[in-house]
Amino acid sequence: QVQLVESGGGLVQPGGSLRLSCAASGFALDYYTIGWFRQAPGKEREGVSCIDSSGGSTHYADAVKGRFTISRDNAKNTVYLQMNSLKYEDTAVYYCAATFRGQMSTARTMCNPPAGFPMDYWGKGTTVTISS
Repeated sequence: QVQLVESGGGLVQPGGSLRLSCAASGFALDYYTIGWFRQAPGKEREGVSCIDSSGGSTHYADAVKGRFTISRDNAKNTVYLQMNSLKYEDTAVYYCAATFRGQMSTARTMCNPPAGFPMDYWGKGTTVTISS
């Protein structure tokens, strides 16, 4: 079955850390640009952090720069998002998405795709809640 599955979400206090995982099955992530997106209640989905197929290029939204780190382990077919110094405003459902590198090769564009751009795969999301 071809799918992306996110895990690692949870409830954490402000200042805490979480590591999200995005595991692919049924296809090889090596050929895909990957993005982490989030959607908070009442807000539009936004690109948080993205990484190109080689892992050599990454992009971060201004709101998470210096706090989040994206990485990938193609041997494990998994992409990670290490989130440190979490804030209340990081509360959201986090999704990972994959697009074939031939269609979307740069991390920056992956995080800021053209309106209506169809990602090849989406996960179902994992919930991150920051609360004291």
